[in-house]
Amino acid sequence: MNLRAVRSFVRRAGRMTDAQQRALVELWPRYAVPGETGLIDFAVLFGRSAPNTIEIGFGNGDHLASRALAEPERSFLGVEVHLPGIGHLLRAAAAANLSNLRVIEQDAVELLRSRIAADTLDEVQILFPDPWPKKRHHKRRLIQPEFAALVASRLRHGGRLHLATDWEPYAQQMREVLDQCPLLATVTDERAAMRAATRFEQRGLRLGHSVRDLVYARAH
Repeated sequence: MNLRAVRSFVRRAGRMTDAQQRALVELWPRYAVPGETGLIDFAVLFGRSAPNTIEIGFGNGDHLASRALAEPERSFLGVEVHLPGIGHLLRAAAAANLSNLRVIEQDAVELLRSRIAADTLDEVQILFPDPWPKKRHHKRRLIQPEFAALVASRLRHGGRLHLATDWEPYAQQMREVLDQCPLLATVTDERAAMRAATRFEQRGLRLGHSVRDLVYARAH
């Protein structure tokens, strides 16, 4: 598997509201990660040293905003390419006057590879990534061995990788991939998977899907 062929997203058209468009124009300078290249220094970015979390593919950002509000002692970086979702999050961040949240519009594979140093992150969350249910599309799934190794290398010792999906075959693949990553170990503490429900999760539950949370930690 060529890691450069796997992307963390697929751009899909979505309706941009006027409010979201204004947020992208007016609030982007306040919340966006500056620059397009170079390693991100979280202490410089947030003006403090604090535990940090990256959420990859935050959707409309409701989950990320709620965590940032509930955990002011932690710094959060949201990674997304869907502009309406970014606009939605920016509005929520400004309404709550969040100072511990930043946003970057970039593919997560490229971000982790080129802008996040090794042994840097305390937590990575990937909630309900596209399951690509058709067999011929499985190669497009984000959770592949090379990606797992990349994420693990960016975690500090003891740093957490938290995933969730409502597609059971994808949950099984996630387990197989992550169990084989030598840098990761399963976390059995159920409290580690506690979180607010996301919009995608609520939709899955209405459809009768079972939700699976998987938590791993950087072992060494």
